[in-house]
Amino acid sequence: MSSIPDLWHTPERNALRETVRAFASKEILPHITRWEDEGEIPRDLHRAAGGLGLLALGLPQHAGGEGEMIDQLVVSEELLLAGVPSGVLAALFTHAIALPPLVADAREELLRDFVRPTLAGEKICALGITEPDTGSDVASLRTRAEHDGDGWIINGSKMFITSGHRADFVTVAARTSDNGHEGLSMFVVERGTPGFTVSRKLDKMGWHSSDTAELFFSDVRVPERNLVGERDQGFHQIMRQFASERIGMSVQACAIAQRCIDLSVVWMRERESFGRPLASRQVLRHRLAEMHRRTTVARSYVRHVAERLQAGEELIAEVAMAKNTATEVLDFVVDNAVQLHGGAGFVRDSEVERHYRDARVFSIGGGTYEIMNEVITKFLPLR
Repeated sequence: MSSIPDLWHTPERNALRETVRAFASKEILPHITRWEDEGEIPRDLHRAAGGLGLLALGLPQHAGGEGEMIDQLVVSEELLLAGVPSGVLAALFTHAIALPPLVADAREELLRDFVRPTLAGEKICALGITEPDTGSDVASLRTRAEHDGDGWIINGSKMFITSGHRADFVTVAARTSDNGHEGLSMFVVERGTPGFTVSRKLDKMGWHSSDTAELFFSDVRVPERNLVGERDQGFHQIMRQFASERIGMSVQACAIAQRCIDLSVVWMRERESFGRPLASRQVLRHRLAEMHRRTTVARSYVRHVAERLQAGEELIAEVAMAKNTATEVLDFVVDNAVQLHGGAGFVRDSEVERHYRDARVFSIGGGTYEIMNEVITKFLPLR
């Protein structure tokens, strides 16, 4: 009797999951409270992940990468199922959104100086797109880069930049002409470049172990080689990356939901009320069943879209639907997980309380819930 192949649990990916579980147990879980208090993860964690090859997964071989996109998604999924905060993932894997323009450029000097050291865990990078008054409306960003002799001079600012406080270099989107979305370009700006400054770490509702910063550029001069890809092609570079970023967040949202379900199952078995375990209460069992049902359905769709993306399909609306479906389920599950845990779920730094706070960013980052719906409407026959 034939069965549909499960790309997420092949022998090789099951072995990868075991490696990730061991990595989480040794390198992350014992330190979560300290990192949440300090507001960032240490550089040693990048080196440890790089040494295991976890940072290179999903990127092409010419850049020092290996494996497929699903390999990288499996790593994220398994870390979250092991109890790792999503903020740690945001900080550890920022390169997944910052490096693709450099990888696509494929110039050896960019690969040698920035990409390969990052995949080895020796350098940390960030992506600088969002600005104080522009988020998903990328075409309206105001940071400018003016050509000057043998280089470029950049002026402007960026806001809510993940890993911006620790980054050794930032992949920055800047306006190089006044042609709307056709007038953007990408640049590499290194820490220590005169005129480039980083604010204090921003204090956030969640993702406490992920440093987030505001960046300032005042007459920052970068050499011609730091232009990534072709001039005025930045918008297309950004749009190509959105699909993988959004499907990654969708996979993570489903994994966090599953982790909260697992925690709630254990709690309901062990916790008693009026002499009986919570698991004996039908109303609570039905609440848990609804959490499980929604998560299972969302995960099935998200994985389906991820598999099609890996196969090379262009899926703009489907990715938007996957993200909204996954984040909607995540919001439902974390809320109910806290409710099932009662007072224990309300106590600061209990795991479900942390997931509750961290979950809020998933329907904002990578394109808000509302923006995703607007993307979907463009593929409906409304005109």
